[in-house]
Amino acid sequence: MTIDKQLVWVRDPNEGFLLARLQELMGEEADVFPVDNKYPKRVVSFDDIFPAGDPAKDVDDNCELMFLNEATLLNNMLIRYKKRKIYTYVANILLAVNPYEDIPDMYSPSTIKKYHGRSLGELPPHVFAIADKAFRDMKALKQSQSIIVSGESGAGKTESTKYILKYLCELWAKSAGPVEQKILDANPILEAFGNAKTTRNNNSSRFGKFMEVHFNNKYQVVGGHISHYLLEKSRICTQSSEERNYHVFYLLCAGAPQELRAALKITKPDDYLYLKNGCTQYFTTPQSGKKISASQMSKQHQTKGGLRDPILDDVEDFQRLHLALSRVGLTEEEKRSVYSVVAAVLHLGNVEFEEEGGARGGCRVSPHSEGELQVAAGLLGVEAGELRMALVSRLMQSSRGGMKGTAIMVPLKTYEAQNARDALAKAVYSRLFDFIVHRINTSIPFQASSYYIGVLDIAGFEYFQMNSFEQFCINYCNEKLQQFFNERILKNEQELYRREGLHVPEIRFVDNQDCIDLIESKNHGIFHILDEESKLPKPEFSHFTHAIHKELGANNSRLQVPRASRLKAHRTLRDDEGFLLRHFAGAVCYNTQLMDKLKENGTNFVRCIKPNSRMVGGEIEGSLVLTQLQCSGTISVLALMEHGYPSRAPFNDLHQMYNQYLPPKLQSLSPKVFCQAIVHSFGLSDKDYKFGVTRVFFRPGKYSEFDTMMRSDPENLKSIVDAVLAWLVKSRWRRAVFSVLSIIKLKNKILYRRECLITIQKSVRGYLVRRAHRPRYKGIAKIRALENNLKEMDSVTAQLKKEKDSAKKNIENLRNSIRSACATIKGNAKISRTEIDQLYNKLTKEIESQMAALQKSMIDQKNREEQERLRRLEAELRLAEEAKRKEAERLRQEEENRRLKAEMEARRKAEEAERLRQEEQDRRAAEILQKQMEDAARADLENRERLEQERRDHEMAVRLAKETNGHVEGSPPQLRRSERVRMQQALQGKQKYDLSKWKYSELRDTINTSCDIELLEACRHEFHRRLKVYHAWKAKNARKSTMADQERAPQSIMDAAKSPRVQQKGEILGARHRYFRIPFVRAGDGANDKRGWWYAHFDGQYVARQMELHADKTPVLLQAGIDDMQMCELNTMDRPTDLRTRYQEVLVYKVQNVELSDVPYS
Repeated sequence: MTIDKQLVWVRDPNEGFLLARLQELMGEEADVFPVDNKYPKRVVSFDDIFPAGDPAKDVDDNCELMFLNEATLLNNMLIRYKKRKIYTYVANILLAVNPYEDIPDMYSPSTIKKYHGRSLGELPPHVFAIADKAFRDMKALKQSQSIIVSGESGAGKTESTKYILKYLCELWAKSAGPVEQKILDANPILEAFGNAKTTRNNNSSRFGKFMEVHFNNKYQVVGGHISHYLLEKSRICTQSSEERNYHVFYLLCAGAPQELRAALKITKPDDYLYLKNGCTQYFTTPQSGKKISASQMSKQHQTKGGLRDPILDDVEDFQRLHLALSRVGLTEEEKRSVYSVVAAVLHLGNVEFEEEGGARGGCRVSPHSEGELQVAAGLLGVEAGELRMALVSRLMQSSRGGMKGTAIMVPLKTYEAQNARDALAKAVYSRLFDFIVHRINTSIPFQASSYYIGVLDIAGFEYFQMNSFEQFCINYCNEKLQQFFNERILKNEQELYRREGLHVPEIRFVDNQDCIDLIESKNHGIFHILDEESKLPKPEFSHFTHAIHKELGANNSRLQVPRASRLKAHRTLRDDEGFLLRHFAGAVCYNTQLMDKLKENGTNFVRCIKPNSRMVGGEIEGSLVLTQLQCSGTISVLALMEHGYPSRAPFNDLHQMYNQYLPPKLQSLSPKVFCQAIVHSFGLSDKDYKFGVTRVFFRPGKYSEFDTMMRSDPENLKSIVDAVLAWLVKSRWRRAVFSVLSIIKLKNKILYRRECLITIQKSVRGYLVRRAHRPRYKGIAKIRALENNLKEMDSVTAQLKKEKDSAKKNIENLRNSIRSACATIKGNAKISRTEIDQLYNKLTKEIESQMAALQKSMIDQKNREEQERLRRLEAELRLAEEAKRKEAERLRQEEENRRLKAEMEARRKAEEAERLRQEEQDRRAAEILQKQMEDAARADLENRERLEQERRDHEMAVRLAKETNGHVEGSPPQLRRSERVRMQQALQGKQKYDLSKWKYSELRDTINTSCDIELLEACRHEFHRRLKVYHAWKAKNARKSTMADQERAPQSIMDAAKSPRVQQKGEILGARHRYFRIPFVRAGDGANDKRGWWYAHFDGQYVARQMELHADKTPVLLQAGIDDMQMCELNTMDRPTDLRTRYQEVLVYKVQNVELSDVPYS
């Protein structure tokens, strides 16, 4: 959107603010064109845009501007400065811009007289107006006053202080004799010894002072006193290249007479260590520069010439210093002593040291410095040897060796001796400064004091590339002063507005209390940590800095490490070499006595402003001025004054002040009515003043108009009195009219209230009746509501199958109880709420009890029905599952039987084929064996016959020998075993184990326990071989009559077991457990109806169990390992033809069924 090209101020980093025109609004920003074409078009945030008003107009008080903001404040100061108007107000605060040049008639005696007794704002702004206000406030309020002159270095604080003192002494110290001159003479002395050239100011005060001008009860000057704070001692030994030491050193070099300089051995600044590292030029004028000889000039002065400043001249200022010292009471000898101490400091700085060889170590004064040492000692009035010893050693005192101990001189190293020299120089100069201030104070005559006006001039906020402890103390002091300013001007002012009932918007300002706490807190502040560090045996800067960062810097935004600085030189420092403290703006020194004095006094503020960094007249830098205004808190004051009332006066004070100017009929008025009459009679706008609870408040500049009117000539005063009387008549008439109207309004209000009371009475009576009977009808309603519960109980009862009649009877009784309770409540008008509640609770409990019983019966009934249903359902499920399981089992068994039968048939066919193959193999083997046995039998027979013949021959020979007493050689021939036995022995010899000598029990135990498969198999073969032999022997020798009864297997089985077979290893076709059944008829049983059954269970090759069943006999079950002697010795390869039929092998379940039904044990 486009708008009218309104003039505005926009923020600029170089100029502070630029005048521009609004071109277009764009959301949170605006497009602006600077009025000056050398600046480009820019887009600026609305936070940086301020209305301009009339930029060419200037006002004395910035509160009179059309728009109160920091931009219009800066513009007003710039315009006034260019018009050589260096003073401006912000309400009661004076802003003073240093002109760096003399302004004619600015501080003349005529100007002093012009401001005498004039109210603030009545004349153009001036430092004299502040001084006069302080005097008038002291006189009116009976309270001492303080004027705080603040600002950064070079802003003109010292000059403003001098002019304030000049004003006070010029008007009220004439009758005090020398007091005026003594106070004024203190300035050149203090400036010579306490001021120095810095990069920001040619005459910078390097100490703080509070100069008091004391008054008696008649408000005449009766004395003065000077307090000083924080002299910058580090400047005595070191300065930067653009700065100088204290003025007095250069005054002595440039302005002292030749004989004095010769006596003090003073030459030029280049010859002194404490001067040559800084600026060595003198301040001169064209006339005074000619008085300096070449021997007094430094190389820098000869090359660049003298420095120029309108108020400084090192040649002439020495004479002014010399006269001022005389006027404050110093004799020629005392002045000579002062100059000697100053010169001694310079010579002391030239003393140098070198390492001293030997076992003691330490250092000594360099030979070329002995002359300087002698001069310094002479000027100080001490022995040169003692001074030398003090510089190169330190005294230690042990706890032994008497009451005071033993004194030990410890040699110092070179750098330690240099530090000791510098410390001595600082201490000497500091004591000299204290002495001078003391002599000034003692020279000022002093009588009984009632009040005083103190002027505080203290160094402003300092920030150099290298900032030491002294800068820290200076900045800390300024933090305290800024806090005092915030409390006195901003916080207390707003609190007063709230107490007096003035609705002024709250102004927020930056509170620096956290920074002050960070510095001065007793338990963990920077000063506390520094104090603890100084108590250590060997304090170190790195340890102190580390403690600062560790204890204070963790969660504090104001304290940071050096590398957080924007200055490149600071970012090169290590963390243990320094710390960065974020101040509010200005800082310096702290003293409890000073702050107490300021808080007890009335306070006036003078804010000195430095216009440019070059310190030249006629130039002003907007950005520099704006920064100083922001740092001093002036912007916050301006925001407060936009809605505030800086001038105020209590009603009693105004009444007493102007009572003498008014006729008696007005003097009798009360103070508040008097003030109201006076203010209203002047016709001031309601925006220009406000009446509080105890005082009247005026907008900026309006109190001066009021005061001017009150002090005007008699003719004017008569018109004022007439106006006041007219206002009183009008106010009384208005009060009377208001009273009549109030009475009429009161009558109407009474009638209205009567109607309201009748309505209230009706309402109250109805309410009381309703409240009295409310418990009864509410109780009946509650009891009747219980019938709904009875209906529910009826529905539950209808579902019952048992005890239904008794439940109905109980419900009917409850219904009758409800009717009876309602009748009781209706019939008793005095029944109480408690009795009704008791009836209701009784019925409720009965209904609940009956309802619970019905619900329990209903639940029990449902549970029984549900349990019965579940039982039937469970039985049906079990039957279905059992039938399903049996069917599945039957199908599975049938399938298993079919599979087993198929396996049996396949195995039978395989065995039949194997049997045929084996029979053929056996037949061939039998034929071979039969042939071998026949051959063996034939050979054996022949051998037997031969042996028998030889035996008979031997017997015959023996008989013949006996008969003839002869001798027979050789033994009779022995009968040899048959070849069959030799074959069997040969067969056994081929086996791995020789078991021929094992006992029956050993074979059986091995079979039952051994894990060796080959040994187990060998034992089983040997065991069954022996059983065969045993059964064969037993059958051969058994009686024929008992053979049939002892027969435990069919004869075919027994015959098959006798046939010789070749031993087979392993299972037959992989079937280990097999079952067979064949008919069993003993030899003695001829009838077929006595046929039994013989069952055999083969475990591998041999019978593990055999069972015989006969119709007329007890079943017999024989098990291997128990009944071995009775069992049939048959293996699977010995089966007879009876076992080879198709249907003789059976399944295992048939054998198990037979065992379970017919056999008494298994």
